[in-house]
Amino acid sequence: MNKLKVIFMGTPDFAVPCLKALHKNHEILAVITQPDRRKGRGKKVIYSPVKEFASSVNLTILQPEKIKTDEFEDLIESLQPDLIVVVAFGQILSKRILDIPVLGCINVHASLLPMLRGAAPIHWAVINGEKKTGVTTMFMDVGLDTGDMLLKKDVYIADEDDTGVIHDKLMILGAETLLETITLLQMNKLSRVKQDESKSTYAPLLTKKLEKITWDKDALQIHNLIRGLSPWPGSYCMNKEAVLKLWKSKVVNEEPHSYEPGTVIDFTKNGFIVAAGEGMLEIMEVQPANKRRMHAKDYINGHGIRLNDVLK
Repeated sequence: MNKLKVIFMGTPDFAVPCLKALHKNHEILAVITQPDRRKGRGKKVIYSPVKEFASSVNLTILQPEKIKTDEFEDLIESLQPDLIVVVAFGQILSKRILDIPVLGCINVHASLLPMLRGAAPIHWAVINGEKKTGVTTMFMDVGLDTGDMLLKKDVYIADEDDTGVIHDKLMILGAETLLETITLLQMNKLSRVKQDESKSTYAPLLTKKLEKITWDKDALQIHNLIRGLSPWPGSYCMNKEAVLKLWKSKVVNEEPHSYEPGTVIDFTKNGFIVAAGEGMLEIMEVQPANKRRMHAKDYINGHGIRLNDVLK
């Protein structure tokens, strides 16, 4: 199979296995990633994970603040790519860019489209309590994750899986599915499938408000939120006046009870039991303000929490 001339667009960890796979099997004309950002107290310059890898193998790197400019579109056109591949890039492509490559623009999206279009599909699959999710490759159009679908591959979401676990599974599956998609494209064996708009759902950006646990929700909803926001950005509640992040939980039961939601009703060998609006949760890993993550048992032993405390 001939090597294709590919422009790659991507930014976070999720995109790196796709870039590695393309680098191994095709010719990368350029890697386009988001501009460097300054983070932390020292305002240290942080490269995107995609830039880190691209730099390590001496690929050409472009970091425009905006790709929708005549100058940048002219540059893309001058490279004459066969294909543009986009994986979690972070900017919307113009119709002009979409029309440049001979074979089109392919996107790897971390959901089973048309479900969970948008910026945070892995988080929302877990938060929503889905039993499976996956990756979809598609030809891009001017909409947000609305293009014709090519291949889909799914993974099972176990009750204890958090977003980090599913992210890492889909990251590898995405690269495998991308290579298979491109091979079938070269063989002219790909079928395009229109998305059913009546089945579409949206996975919006995560908000600060979402991170705050509401104890009067049922135990399963709270458990799904805790694991859906782990390992980033994390969910939290208030223990007295202090923020307490919750990282790991388990639904103990889903039955009605008479406790005030948020009440600590028992200690276990792994942590403590909290009453939800309906049902109860075992909290097994926490992070007090300005401290490291710890086993909930250690938090109890340090007198961070007592029976009948009410978390808010």
